[in-house]
Amino acid sequence: MQEIKITIHTEFIKLDQFLKFAGIVETGGHAKEVVAEGVVRVNAEVCTMRGKKIRPGDVVELDDYRLEVVAGEN
Repeated sequence: MQEIKITIHTEFIKLDQFLKFAGIVETGGHAKEVVAEGVVRVNAEVCTMRGKKIRPGDVVELDDYRLEVVAGEN
């Protein structure tokens, strides 16, 4: 499993936008599909809400990726 730290510079980012921002999916439509399929985990729990707010400290998992969200400087 690839562990990657992704830095965000806002208080939160929505899950579908995060997947696209991280480069795990190519389009927003693809992000919507994978979230709806129930293959995305947020903090070890399956998440089907594409608008879920992802904040620093959260861990998002999809396929062989483990993405840790960290806060950047504003």
